[in-house]
Amino acid sequence: QVWIVESGGGLVQPGESLRLSCVASGDIVRRPGMGWYRQAPGGQREPVATITSNGDTVYADSVKGRFTISRGHINTRVWLQMNSLKSEDAAVYYCAASVKGNDYWGQGTQVTVSS
Repeated sequence: QVWIVESGGGLVQPGESLRLSCVASGDIVRRPGMGWYRQAPGGQREPVATITSNGDTVYADSVKGRFTISRGHINTRVWLQMNSLKSEDAAVYYCAASVKGNDYWGQGTQVTVSS
């Protein structure tokens, strides 16, 4: 069994920053590929940032230069640093981990950007 737990969401004003945390645990490999995805109201879930087992990162065009995904000291933990938040960034953010060909998802953390 694999558990994915996200945290760090909240309410911020445009231009402010937020940092999300994701921890994968259970029957996992030492350094799984992991990523952040988001789903806005009425929208579809879309990739935001991913990081592979060897450290390669990929960002959605809409967040390049503002968001940074990184691994923690423990390789099963990743962070998403979100700077200069915009109203269009508001969504439920989900973390996922790829373990031995299977994808596992957390329950999501709400990010609200409003003045």
